[in-house]
Amino acid sequence: MKKVLIFAGTSEGRELSELLSHAGIAHTVCVATGYGGMMIEGNDYADVHCGRMDDKQIGELMEQGAYELVADATHPYAYEVTENIRKAVRESKNGIRYIRLKRDTQRLSGEGNILYFDNSEDCAAALEQTEGNILLTTGSKELSVYATHEKLKGRLYARVIPSEESIRLCNEAGIFGKNIIAMQGPFDCGMNEAMIDMFDIRHMVSKQSGTAGGFTEKVLSTGHKNIPLYVIGCKETDEGCTFEEAVSEIEKICKVSVGNKGKEDTFISLIGVGMGKADGLTLEAKQAVYEADVLIGAARLLQIFEDHKGVKHALYLPKDVLPLIQKIQKEEKKAKKIAVLFSGDASFFSGADAMNKALSEAVERGEITGKVRILPGISSVAYLSAKTGISYSDAVILSMHGRELSNMVRRVMHSPKIFVLLSGAEDVRNLSEKLTAAGLGDVKITLGKNLSYADEKIVVYKAAECVNIEKGLYIACIENVNATKRAVAPDLADEVFVREKTPMTKEEVREVSICKLKLKRDSVLWDIGSGTGSISVQSALLSDEIDVYAIERKEDACRLTKENADRFFLENVHCICGTAPEVFANLPKPSHAFIGGSGGNLEEILQKLYEINAEMRIVINAVSIETISEMRAIPECFPVRDFEVVQLQISRSGRVGEYHLMKAENPIWICSFSFERK
Repeated sequence: MKKVLIFAGTSEGRELSELLSHAGIAHTVCVATGYGGMMIEGNDYADVHCGRMDDKQIGELMEQGAYELVADATHPYAYEVTENIRKAVRESKNGIRYIRLKRDTQRLSGEGNILYFDNSEDCAAALEQTEGNILLTTGSKELSVYATHEKLKGRLYARVIPSEESIRLCNEAGIFGKNIIAMQGPFDCGMNEAMIDMFDIRHMVSKQSGTAGGFTEKVLSTGHKNIPLYVIGCKETDEGCTFEEAVSEIEKICKVSVGNKGKEDTFISLIGVGMGKADGLTLEAKQAVYEADVLIGAARLLQIFEDHKGVKHALYLPKDVLPLIQKIQKEEKKAKKIAVLFSGDASFFSGADAMNKALSEAVERGEITGKVRILPGISSVAYLSAKTGISYSDAVILSMHGRELSNMVRRVMHSPKIFVLLSGAEDVRNLSEKLTAAGLGDVKITLGKNLSYADEKIVVYKAAECVNIEKGLYIACIENVNATKRAVAPDLADEVFVREKTPMTKEEVREVSICKLKLKRDSVLWDIGSGTGSISVQSALLSDEIDVYAIERKEDACRLTKENADRFFLENVHCICGTAPEVFANLPKPSHAFIGGSGGNLEEILQKLYEINAEMRIVINAVSIETISEMRAIPECFPVRDFEVVQLQISRSGRVGEYHLMKAENPIWICSFSFERK
């Protein structure tokens, strides 16, 4: 096995060692200090060498170990060390291969007040013209440059690694005790901001140490706290290779597949941007946005990040985004970090759900590479709740934004409090008209318009007052203090239906038949031969998510079904006028069917239903001997389970003179079963 020599000093060096160990490649890791050695875990494949070396000592180590490749992963500012390594390689007689790992030192724009300096001397001179405490995050070696300035000395707080050498250099520079923050980085935004607050920092100084060195977090933290970040610019060079390129080079030399367990090629982040201002993003989401090479999202969302220097694409549908990511990954040699933007909370009534599913499936198929993650944002519900003090912990939460939502009138009738996302003013006007027509014009509606934008408005109306709402992005909180509790079982009397001369399934039979259907919250029911629509209406009342298709061949009966559905403000009952089974085409696939009238076509109807859904639940009502005879043959003609026939004889009491006598109704046969797939 050919051996590799790694000079570490950055997190990339440590990660490279871990990756080679996992692949079983023998190597040596060189670190300058004992503390650095503690950060590198030795194992059967990794030897750790601690201590500073000059070019001759490095050359001796190379000769003794007979290494084939040297990977220089020292800090970008360790110019002297890098030069010593290169000199030793040039003078080596073994023709050793040298690679230099570059850090990602891209400069972020648009976050905070960033000032760049060529060296620490210029930076210190600029700080002399300021006031307030200074947080130095440049390491311990250049502390003296700042500490020698009398106007700076008492204002300096030095963040250094917790080693004896670092503490000694702090003390030599005149920085003692509470002004020393000895901690191991890199640090996230939360830790940076906590230090800024704790020590009342007004200026932060950093080297441009790259993403792995926590530079991005410093940019975001100072931007969020609105303090300047003083950056000592890294020596620009095109020399060196990325982590992935270094791994590929090692694979060629060692002829071993290393894989990519050490670093993820691509992060595809699905980010909820909240209400519409960058200030409303979580710190994690903001960091992901400004680290991204590519931003994807609706044009309105991309405008929030006009200052972002990455490539932007105004797309938001999976069918458009997936081919774009495939193209990017195919054409780009270096893996790209991609951020896909969504309004509000990416985990709450968001297109991120479909996008996550599509991307994850594409990763499994090998069409794209990387790791998909969702970063949540602040939803408009949470925002409006916080602004108004109206809790949403006990509220019904709905969305009409870009989707149809049936039975809003009935939902308001039975819900004391509803938060509903709306597409725009048209939704508000439609809702106002429906509630007013239903006698709910006095219901209180709190409207939030263009939340978080400069023209944000939060106004309280009565439902009837919302008909002239101006254009905008809206969310509503609807409060009905007179809301009634919803029935959980069939509860309608026969008298509530408009009947005329059309036959109707009577109350007791209706209740038993619906129970035999075993409907679920989101079932799709076909009511075949709906008559007055009593089964359709009572079934639709059980859940706002149930969809009922009332199929009736007689026009008068169709009119009655619609009239009865309208009486109860039911938008989830759809009237279909025509003969079964001819009208089945183009209707949504049913999960359940009730057959109250077959027009002599029972076998043909059942055959068509089985072809459409071989697992659906069926209930049939019969009063004629002919239909009862057809019921008996069902198990012989179709694969079914749970087949059952119940005969009901209903009698109702009626007053005759001074007495109450029972008056019998016609006997009803109720057949119920589930199709079973062959």
